[in-house]
Amino acid sequence: MSEPGTSDGGAGRAVDGAAAGIAAQHDVPFSDLTTLRVGGPIDRLVTATRQRELVDLVREADASGGRWMVVGGGSNLLVGDDGFAGTVIRIATRGIEVLPGAQPGSVHLRVQAGEVWDELVAFTVERGFSGLEALSGIPGSVGAAPVQNIGAYGQELSDVLIGIEFLDEGADRPRRMSADELELGYRTSVLKQGLAGVVVSIEVALHDTTAEREVLGQALGTPVAYAQLAGALGVQLGDRVPIADVREAVLALRSGKGMVLDPDDPDSVSAGSFFTNPIVSERVARTLPGDAPRWYVEPDEPDEVVPLAELEAQSPLDAFLAHQAEVEAAEAHAHADPGEPLVKLSAAWLIEHSGIRRGFALPGSRAAISSKHTLAVTNRGGASAEELAQLARFVQGRVQAEFGIVLHPEPVLIGVEL
Repeated sequence: MSEPGTSDGGAGRAVDGAAAGIAAQHDVPFSDLTTLRVGGPIDRLVTATRQRELVDLVREADASGGRWMVVGGGSNLLVGDDGFAGTVIRIATRGIEVLPGAQPGSVHLRVQAGEVWDELVAFTVERGFSGLEALSGIPGSVGAAPVQNIGAYGQELSDVLIGIEFLDEGADRPRRMSADELELGYRTSVLKQGLAGVVVSIEVALHDTTAEREVLGQALGTPVAYAQLAGALGVQLGDRVPIADVREAVLALRSGKGMVLDPDDPDSVSAGSFFTNPIVSERVARTLPGDAPRWYVEPDEPDEVVPLAELEAQSPLDAFLAHQAEVEAAEAHAHADPGEPLVKLSAAWLIEHSGIRRGFALPGSRAAISSKHTLAVTNRGGASAEELAQLARFVQGRVQAEFGIVLHPEPVLIGVEL
């Protein structure tokens, strides 16, 4: 996961780290900071290990006039081959504070942005706090989690997030933002949509199973809400099983898809799922083959990807943006069909049924679709950012041509266009 520092997708202003007493590194390859292992040189890299350092560095960035961005685990970031002509602030702050919950049986955690996400999940499972167990194995940092509203196997961060500490660009100190203010949706938030600044910490409310353990002898997780996970656990949807069992099953499922970072697995050299699952109207979903997976969603869930029935000759991204603007304008003016059900489709199914199989690569390219999962674009060794982008554009084009739907990339793109 990575988090943009400003409204232009991560670009901001420069900082040398001097005021915070932090030495800067120069010409560090961005590929050293991302799980995709691509990206050219960084003009200046500084690392914040304490919250005060992070605030000072961002304040300097706001005041000094150049470009800047922040990065956490780099697992949701595709950076161009030309690198970044500015300063990168690497967030490596640590700390998990356990606080009393607002309700009996609940516990609150305040977590610094630089904590490794999966280490946080392991912390909660070990202590019998339920609510994050199905989010095991997601790579990246805690601070990037609300940017994407990360989710997997029936859980989302929005289920448990209370709020964040957020340092607005130009501010002297962080402010608290509630979860409602973040407008969390399917892989989106106001942070991803352009609110400029940096996540300093997050606060979540989890279920403390201490009292239950005294009666049941084990810490049970939240009800299983994802069919594949239920099958792996051998239970029914809605059943509760030990938290540790959920974590173990999720890690096994993710590993089987190459979605857990593993130096011995070339399929894990990726940004995870490269495309979000399209959310379309029920009317559009009916135009797809009957065996296309689909799930009804709440009407107010934001459209991350929109099907295009009247595409002109333009790039997939330009078409998406143009259509998105038209849809938003029409809805704001006429509120047409406000009650029409929305349906989430499977991006993986669309990719596979457009003729792209696992392991697919363009001729001569060092980028390839994962051999385990068609949603992942992988670096098979020495690939350039442009090779990865070419493959992603090809996938978009195939799905668009076959189904009239443009897939929207999930990673943050810096110096790369699709």
